[in-house]
Amino acid sequence: MDEPTGPGASGAERDPQARVEITYCTQCRWMLRATWVAQELLTTFGTRLSEVALVPGTGGVFRVVVGDDVVWDRGVEGGFPEIPVLKQLVRDRVAPGLALGHTDRAARRAAGHEE
Repeated sequence: MDEPTGPGASGAERDPQARVEITYCTQCRWMLRATWVAQELLTTFGTRLSEVALVPGTGGVFRVVVGDDVVWDRGVEGGFPEIPVLKQLVRDRVAPGLALGHTDRAARRAAGHEE
């Protein structure tokens, strides 16, 4: 029998709902921000994510989609996500039981819920 190759070749099927897509504005030169966000998510979630895709766009777009859910849209939210908040939004969809440690604490402080 042939050995599997390509994405998911370890034998484990990847959950398509664990795919993250970051669309960023090339006109605004937000690629570095998008790659930083991708690196933060990959560092935190590792193999819990099936893929992190960077999608070039225009018109001031900065959108993060997990599976079929838009979890952050700069046009709607009025700015960029704080990383602790974004990690929680992603965690809630791909690994609800995962404790984020200092990220959870930082997000609670930012929301005004001191420990």
